[in-house]
Amino acid sequence: MSTLTISLEKVDFLPPTRVTDDTSVLTLKNLVFEPLLKWDDGFVRPALFDRWTHSVDGREWRFHIREGAIFHDSKPCVAEDIIGFLDGILEAVDTFGMKWSYARYLKDARITAEGPDVVRVENPDPIADILDIFSEFYICRFNADGRPILGTGRYRVVEFEQLKRAILERVNGEAGPQRILALAEKHAEARYAQLRDGSIDAALNLERVEGRLVFDTAFDWGRAINTLSVMYYLNCSQGVFRSAQARLAVNHAVNTAAIAEEIFHGLAVPSSTIVSPFHLGAGKANLAPIGHDPEKAKRLLDGVDAGGPIRLRTPTFMPERSPEVSRFVAASLEAVGLEVNVETELDRPEYARQIGRKEMGDMAIFDSSPHSTYRILNDKISAKTQAVWWQGFDDPETEALIAAANHAVDDADRELAYARCLTRLHQNPPWLYLVHPIDVFAARKGIGGLSIDHKGTLNIR
Repeated sequence: MSTLTISLEKVDFLPPTRVTDDTSVLTLKNLVFEPLLKWDDGFVRPALFDRWTHSVDGREWRFHIREGAIFHDSKPCVAEDIIGFLDGILEAVDTFGMKWSYARYLKDARITAEGPDVVRVENPDPIADILDIFSEFYICRFNADGRPILGTGRYRVVEFEQLKRAILERVNGEAGPQRILALAEKHAEARYAQLRDGSIDAALNLERVEGRLVFDTAFDWGRAINTLSVMYYLNCSQGVFRSAQARLAVNHAVNTAAIAEEIFHGLAVPSSTIVSPFHLGAGKANLAPIGHDPEKAKRLLDGVDAGGPIRLRTPTFMPERSPEVSRFVAASLEAVGLEVNVETELDRPEYARQIGRKEMGDMAIFDSSPHSTYRILNDKISAKTQAVWWQGFDDPETEALIAAANHAVDDADRELAYARCLTRLHQNPPWLYLVHPIDVFAARKGIGGLSIDHKGTLNIR
C-alpha cells in the first residue's frame, strides 16, 4: 500500500515537555518518534536505547543509544539531546498546571553523558524503576518553524495542520505503507461513517460512539483492554472511608460487571486492584475482581458510622461516562444502606486541581492512566511520599511491600514484589475499583498489518 489513511480523534504533536496518554497522540508519536525504552505489558524492551547495564545494587545505570539513530533533519541523536529533553521534562507542568512527578522520582539522580552514545544515571538508592520512567519519554526536537516534529522514528512529518491533518512519509525500514495520512475527526460516529463511505482505511477509538457499537462484518476489527483504570478515590483521611471495612464494603456493593456491560456497552472489563492486568506484577498476582455481594457489604457496614450523607463527586467527562457511572454507583451504595449526595463539577481541569488539593468529598471518580506500577504506587498509594494524588491511605503492611518493591532490581524480583503490593491492595482497597475500558479500531478488509496495544496505540507494521 502506498498511502494509508487513518481517522483519529485528534491530530497533534505536543511540546517535548508534555507527556500524554491520549491514544491519538500516542499513535502519531509511535510512528514519528522513538521512546527511550518500549513498554511491553509491564516490562521494557529496546527502543532508542538498544541496551543497558546496571550495577549489582541498582544504583548506577548505563543506557546505550542505538547505532545510527538520526533525527529527520539528519542530525545524529546523541546523549546530550536526551539529557536536554529530560531536563525539560523535569521542569515542566502537566495539562492542569501541576508539576510532573518525574522531578520527584529523579530529584537525587545524577544524569550525565558518558560519551556521545551513553547516558549514565546514578542514584543514592536503587532505581530499577528508571526503566518504567524512560518508557514514557519519546525523544523529539523542534524544526526550523518551531514545531516539535523531528524524531528518529520510521516516519517523518512532511505536512502538518494542527488538529486537522498530518502526512507522514516512511524514511527507514521496508515494512508499512510509504505514506500515512492522518485526519482529525472528533466524533466517533463520524469516524465510523468515514470508514463506511470509503474515504479512510482505518478509524481509531470507535468504542467512544454514543450507543452500543455495531461490529459491521464488512470491516476488520481490533480491540484491546486499556491499561487505564476507571475508579473512585476514597477519602481515607476523614469520614467513613477511614474504615477499611467501609472501603471493602463499597467494593462489594457495586456490580462492576454490570457497569462494563450496561454503561460501557460491553467494552470494558472489571478491575481487581489499582492497576490493569497488564501492569508489572498483575500477571503474577492473578487477581479476580472483588465479588459483587450486597449482603456482605451490609455486614461490613454494620457498626460503621457513616457520619451523614456520602459526598460523591464527579466531572462530566474524563473518565468517559462519568455521570452515568456515578448515578449507578450512588444507587448501589444506597441499596446497602448508605445515603449519597452526588455533586457534579463542570470544570474538568479545576476538578483535577481540587483532587490534587485533597478537596474530594468522600469519594471522587477519576482515571488512573500511568502504565507503570511504580508510578501509581508512588503517586497515589504511598503514605511515605504523600504525593499529589494520595488521598490519605495509610497501611503499614502496604508501605513495607512498596519499599521492598522499590529496592528490587531484576525483572523477576520486581514482578514478584509488585504482585505482593497488588494483592495487599486487593485485600485492603484504597479505592473503589471499577473497570478498564476496551479500545476498538476498525479497518477496511484486507489491509493487514494493523494492531492495537494495551495503551490504545494503533501499531502499523
